[in-house]
Amino acid sequence: MLYINVQNVSKAFGDKNVLNDVSFSLSAGQKIGLVGVNGSGKSTLIKILSSNLQPDNGSITISKEISIAYLEQAWTPEPTETVMDALFSIFKPLTDMEIKLKQLEERMSQASAEELTSLGNEYSNTLHKYEIQGGYTFRSHINGVLNGLGFIDGDENRLASSLSGGELTRLNLARLLLLKPDVMLLDEPTNHLDIDALTWLESYLEEYNGAVIVVSHDRFFLDKICTDIIELLFGVSEYYSGNYTSYIKQRAERFETRMRAFSKQQDEIKRQTAIIERFRSFNREKSIKAAESREKKLEKMELLDRPSEEKAISFSFIAEKRIGDDALMVSSLKKSFGERVLFQDVSFMLSAGENAVIIGANGTGKTTLIECILGLQSPDNGNIKFGTNAQVGYYSQKIDELNKDKTVLREVYDAYPLESHTKIRNILAQFRFVGDDVNKQISQLSGGEKARVALTKLMLSGCNLLVMDEPTNHLDSDSREVLEIALENYNGTILAVSHDRFFTNRIADKILHLENGKINVYEGNYDDFLFEQEKQKLHGEDYEPGITKTQLAKNRKRSRDEERKIKELKLLVKNSEKDVAAAEEKLKRLEQLLSDTTLYNNKDKAIEIIKQHEEAKEEVEKKYSVWLKAEENHKKYIEEN
Repeated sequence: MLYINVQNVSKAFGDKNVLNDVSFSLSAGQKIGLVGVNGSGKSTLIKILSSNLQPDNGSITISKEISIAYLEQAWTPEPTETVMDALFSIFKPLTDMEIKLKQLEERMSQASAEELTSLGNEYSNTLHKYEIQGGYTFRSHINGVLNGLGFIDGDENRLASSLSGGELTRLNLARLLLLKPDVMLLDEPTNHLDIDALTWLESYLEEYNGAVIVVSHDRFFLDKICTDIIELLFGVSEYYSGNYTSYIKQRAERFETRMRAFSKQQDEIKRQTAIIERFRSFNREKSIKAAESREKKLEKMELLDRPSEEKAISFSFIAEKRIGDDALMVSSLKKSFGERVLFQDVSFMLSAGENAVIIGANGTGKTTLIECILGLQSPDNGNIKFGTNAQVGYYSQKIDELNKDKTVLREVYDAYPLESHTKIRNILAQFRFVGDDVNKQISQLSGGEKARVALTKLMLSGCNLLVMDEPTNHLDSDSREVLEIALENYNGTILAVSHDRFFTNRIADKILHLENGKINVYEGNYDDFLFEQEKQKLHGEDYEPGITKTQLAKNRKRSRDEERKIKELKLLVKNSEKDVAAAEEKLKRLEQLLSDTTLYNNKDKAIEIIKQHEEAKEEVEKKYSVWLKAEENHKKYIEEN
C-alpha cells in the first residue's frame, strides 16, 4: 500500500534553495533513512511531511487511511504533568473506559433487577471494547518503553517539566512509540540515548510493522533498521535500495559510472572538435562540408552534467614525536561525588599505536574518567602515568568552550601564533572554511562548524596521544567518514569516548566498557565486544571470555616482546597497503597518458610510456605480493601466539 507520494517538492528560505525537485514514495513497511551533509534539507523535508512547513512547489499525497506521528524536537509538557501523565494521556480513551467501568460497577451494585440487565449489557460491551483496544496491556507497554529508553524506577513520578533536555527528548520519543502510528517521522531520534537504549530502539523499530522516515547521523542505527536510503544533495533527492553500508557502496559505484560516462563524452567532444578543426584547415569544399556535418552532430549531442558531490573536509593527524611503548597506564583509579562512587579500581594500559574506545551508559562517568586522566579533575586515588615523550591533544565535546567573541581565524591563530596566517588559512580551507568564512565569529557558527574549528586546532597540535570525547558529535556522515580515515592513518595512540558504534567498530582495537563503576577490557572492536557480551549472557557470570574472530588475544596477556612483534607486523601490513595504493596510482596516471591519442604523434615518447606502463604493472603485482605476505605473517603470528 502506498502511504506517501512526494513529487517535485521544492523549498527556499530567502535566496537559498534548500530543496529542489525532491521526489520519492513511501509504502507500508518501508523504513527510509534521509542522509546528506548538514544543511542539505533533511529536517526541512521532515517538517514538510509532518505538515509543520509548507513547500513552495510540488505535491505531497498522503493516504487518508493512515496516521502519521512526528517526533518534535521542541515538545513542551504541561507544568503540572508527570512523566506518567504525559504517557497516560496517549491512552485517554482507555483510561476513560476504566472510569466508566468503575462507575458501572458501582451502579450495578445498587441497581434493581430490571436495571441490572441494561447496565450489564453496557458493562459487557465496554469491557469488550476495552480489551480489544489493549486495556489490559497498555500499562506494561508504557513500562517497557520507559525501561527501554533508559528511565529508572521512580522517574515516572517526576514532573516532566523538571527533566533535562535529553530526558525530555527521550520522553517525547516514548510518547511517539506508544502511539504506534502507521508512519513515524523521526528527526535525530538517537540523540541523548546511550548504547543500551539505542540497541532497544533498534530492536523495537526492526519489529515495528509501520513505515518510518528517519533523519540520523548514527550510521550503525541506519544500518540496522533501514530498508532504503534517500540522499539529499544540492537539494535533489536520490534513492538507494538497502541500508547505509549498501548506500555508501552504491553511491561510489554510481559516481564512478557517471564520471566515466562524462569523461568519455568530454573526450569524444575533444576528438570531434580536433577533427573538425583539421577538416577546416584543409580549406576544401568537401572537407568543410564534413566539418559542418560533424558540428551539427555535436550540437545535437545531449550533454552530460559533470557528476556533483559535496566538497568533503580533508585532513590528517600526524604525531611529530614517537611516544614510549607504554603510552598510558591507569591503575586503581577512583572518583566519587559525595557518597556516590562514580567508578573505582579502574585499571588499564594503552600501548603505543593502540586505539581504545570507552563505552558505557549515560551517567557512568566516561567523560569524568578522561578528565581525571588529563588532570582536569582530581581522582580520589589511583595512579596515571603517560609514556615517554607523551604529547597529549584533547578534543572535548564541550565545543562551546571556544571563545565566542573571536573569529574562526583568530581562534586558531591565537592557539598557534608561530604558524603563518597562510598556513592556517590553507588548513581551515581543508575544513570547508573558505573566503570570508574564516572571519565568521565563533558565536555565529553551527555545532558542526564549531566541531570543525576544534578539529583544526587538534590537527595542528602534532600530538602523539589523542584523547577525544564524543568526536563524531555535530559532524555529518561524510565528515565522520573523513575523521575515521584520518584516525585510521594516524601514527599515534588514541583514547576516545564514543556512543557512535559505527565509529567505534572502525577505530577501536580495544574496548573499555565502563559499567557499575568498573572497567572491563575487551580486545577487538565493537563487533567483538557484542560477541563477547552474547557469550557472557549464555554462560553466566562464571564465563571467562574466549577468542573472538578478529581480536588480538583474550584469555591471557602477551609478553612485552609478543606485543612489540605484533605491532611491527601490523605496521608492515599498513605500510605495504600504502605501497600498493601508491603503485596503483602511478599505474593509473600512465594509463591516462596512454588513453591520450595525441601521445602517439611522438613515437619515441609513446614507446617510453608503454615501457613505463609495463614496468608499473609488474610493480603493482610485486607490491600486492608483499602486502598479502605481510597480512599472512600477521595473521599466522596471532593464531600461533
